[in-house]
Amino acid sequence: MSLTPQENNKKLLVGKINGFFGLQGWVKVFSYTNPRANILNYSPWSIKVDGNFQSIDITSGREQSKTIVAHIKGIDNREDSQKFIGQDIYINKEQLPELTQGEYYWHELIGFDVINKDEERLGTVDYFVETGANDVLVVKGKKEYWIPYIEPFLVSIDSKNNKILVDWDKDF
Repeated sequence: MSLTPQENNKKLLVGKINGFFGLQGWVKVFSYTNPRANILNYSPWSIKVDGNFQSIDITSGREQSKTIVAHIKGIDNREDSQKFIGQDIYINKEQLPELTQGEYYWHELIGFDVINKDEERLGTVDYFVETGANDVLVVKGKKEYWIPYIEPFLVSIDSKNNKILVDWDKDF
């Protein structure tokens, strides 16, 4: 899973409605949250309708086998849920729990400059990838760098100046 740059500084992309579930208007949800079921902790969700965000309330939701299913308030049959299929799900960033100092949400680091210990600019953070073993910082500059988001490669994050210092050779 990777997260792409966010299109709005107040909204955060957290998933996508990707199918029907049953006959009472429930929908299947592909969640970008970790763990996946965390998407159900946020309400309301926002979707884009004709280029504008529209708020939708989730009345119920659960993990169902390997997917997440949810019921949208006021949607009680399959036909009514049709218009939501394929919609991206956003939340307001202010709905996220506060982190302790030194912790960051991935979306907060998108666009940060990445500099190595030799003070060479490698590029900017484009997105992150979960590999299973560890997360990877994808940096785009003159070339693309996939830098493990762990010590000893990640040296420091300077959130005031939007910079990340890494121990990474520009020729890797």
